[in-house]
Amino acid sequence: MTTLTTIRPPAADADWQAWMAYGLALAAASPPHHAARPAPAWAPARATAGRTELALTLHAYREDRPGPRWQQLARATWPAYQRWFRSEGTAARPSYDDCRTALRHHLPELVPTWERLTQLAMDATGASRDEAGRLLSLWCPTPFVTGCSQVLVPGPDPALIRSYDYDPALFEGVIATTDYSGRRRVLGTSDCLWGLLDGINDAGLAVSLTYGGRPGRGTGSVGPGFGIPLVIRYLLETCADVPAAVAVLRRVPVAQAYNIGLVDTAGRHATVFVAPGEDAEVSTQRIACNHRLDVVEHPHLAARLRSPERHAELTRLLARGTDEAGLSDAFLRPPLRSREYGAGFGSLYAVALRPGAGTVEYRWPGRTWTRRFDDPDEVITVEVPHEPTGPGFGERHACRGRGRHPRPRHDADS
Repeated sequence: MTTLTTIRPPAADADWQAWMAYGLALAAASPPHHAARPAPAWAPARATAGRTELALTLHAYREDRPGPRWQQLARATWPAYQRWFRSEGTAARPSYDDCRTALRHHLPELVPTWERLTQLAMDATGASRDEAGRLLSLWCPTPFVTGCSQVLVPGPDPALIRSYDYDPALFEGVIATTDYSGRRRVLGTSDCLWGLLDGINDAGLAVSLTYGGRPGRGTGSVGPGFGIPLVIRYLLETCADVPAAVAVLRRVPVAQAYNIGLVDTAGRHATVFVAPGEDAEVSTQRIACNHRLDVVEHPHLAARLRSPERHAELTRLLARGTDEAGLSDAFLRPPLRSREYGAGFGSLYAVALRPGAGTVEYRWPGRTWTRRFDDPDEVITVEVPHEPTGPGFGERHACRGRGRHPRPRHDADS
């Protein structure tokens, strides 16, 4: 992949505002040149007729309880996550005792898994119990942002269709099928080692997220709460339907603002806007991009992310009565598909989550990959068209140090 080199990033210990300013400056820049750099999940494949193909490698694995396969992921990514955790100084993160208290109070069902993961991380990486437990708790984590668009398709055969737009260097590229509780299987896209960006469970619930569009550390932007990937994990571990998931989102504090999409096999759906220190806002709206439901609170940022444009496109498609197949196809072309990989905001995948069928269907132009609960481990590489379209519109992660990790291996004999 390529990245821009004409804008200097802030120091690793810079505050959130500095990283946000850097991300927006990078997104708005019209660079005179691009310089190649390696990325762990993505790599240049070939160039034909002015179009570059980017190679994306994804690893899918099954492991009911965390064990050797999870440890492989931890070994591969721990240095990057450790840099992310330390980027604002370890004193800026809550203590081990505070993290344990927060988990026990808000997400008690996850505590046994957190304790097991902490020990596994210590064994695999040499990390201390203090740092491993604090990092894995995702309680008041170092801030980060994503892009994304999503649309809910309720009914007898529900689906949740979305794109995930992010910096390729910060993407784990791992699809995990787990049964951490011993009572409910969960299948989804991994992030933050045991959190999820999206997924389904075998009770018939599908969940995904989009960034809520609130920059900086202002009121309702960043505050005491959990990183959203762990909240998505918790919903799928503990909830069988939309009402149960909404109840959780009303009580669990989150660290940043997000729109959470929910559908279940009873035909119910909801989009829930969550933000630090605020009551959850529940809507039957079927569309979410990168502003609060249908309210654009920060027009300049929303315009940079092209959030209103993507929202309008999904609104138009629904008004025309576009079916699920047509909606899914729409995520493979602009404006729903972003090609700004060099600016840290390219569409890494589109996915259709179908809880009734028990399938998660990942899509790229010219390629589809379907995962089910009982599928064996698999590794795929996808060549994705990369066609620069002018100035970028994304935001980079609040700390670039989380990226550039080697890919995990999930060998069958490990």
